[in-house]
Amino acid sequence: MENFDWKNLSFGYVKTDYNIRCYYRDGKWGELEIHTEEDITMSMAATCLHYGQEAFEGLKAFRGKDGDIRIFRPQENAKRMVSSAEYIEMAPLPEEKFVEAIKKVVKLNERFLPPYGTGASMYIRPVLIGTGARVGVHPADEYLFCVFVTPVGPYYKNGFKPIDVIVDRGHDRAAPHGTGHIKVGGNYAASLKSQSWAKKQGYSIVLYLDSAEKKYIDECGTSNFFAIKGNTYITPASHSILHSITNLSVMDIARGMGMEVECHKVAFSELDSFDECGACGTAAVVTPISKIVDPINGKEYIFSDSETPGRVTEKLYNRLRAIQLGEEEDKFNWIVTV
Repeated sequence: MENFDWKNLSFGYVKTDYNIRCYYRDGKWGELEIHTEEDITMSMAATCLHYGQEAFEGLKAFRGKDGDIRIFRPQENAKRMVSSAEYIEMAPLPEEKFVEAIKKVVKLNERFLPPYGTGASMYIRPVLIGTGARVGVHPADEYLFCVFVTPVGPYYKNGFKPIDVIVDRGHDRAAPHGTGHIKVGGNYAASLKSQSWAKKQGYSIVLYLDSAEKKYIDECGTSNFFAIKGNTYITPASHSILHSITNLSVMDIARGMGMEVECHKVAFSELDSFDECGACGTAAVVTPISKIVDPINGKEYIFSDSETPGRVTEKLYNRLRAIQLGEEEDKFNWIVTV
């Protein structure tokens, strides 16, 4: 696109040409529809508005070094949306229809795909909502799946630079046996107050501890947590943690680099023993953490200065980005080319 400042994009919404929609009615999913309008019309009694019957995903497409369009692991997002839908009693969209919709919406909006070398990408947002009218607490009988795209820059305005994190013991992102492991809007609504609190104090994100005991690391407000200890990549395991596709990918990359990978409960008291820490997710990619501050005990855990990422974290980030951009062979078969 002419006169578009690709290198200075924020992580925000930009209207694009087309979105894709698909309706579930009379017990079955219809065909994919191409739309140009941004608005959605639904009943004021729709279950998504009253009872939170809503799930969403986030993934990215990239313009590769060779000019090809690469979508990163859409099959995994399709599986995760099915898991989210089934957990809150929504009609799951077939995985093949999900992937078809993703490919179609990216191709239709190709002119909004940032060029290679700009550091920007195309963010893809699939949403599944209950549109059937209900007054009693029951699942809807009608659903809408839609997916739109928008060009985005880095999630954090400074790009791949270490961030400061604050521990929030006063709020929980999700209950121990609640919806933390699926990608539904309610989890993010529950994090907004905590995130605002952190921002006002000058921190990029919060770090949540487990809701039951406040002894174990859960995840960051927008992404999974990981740590590097020697030659080991460590990430917490919990029913309350969303299974990040980025984290799963970075674990595979770490194994490919000869590292050990551990996924288990991680005690907060272990922070002192880690060499590096980071956060990872679709929006944030891999983000190094400079320090973690616990305001309750007044302690700071320092992992790097504000400019220099950890050596291993940087290697993991560079390897992931190289695969996404076609700079390195995709030995994992993660990429779907449009």
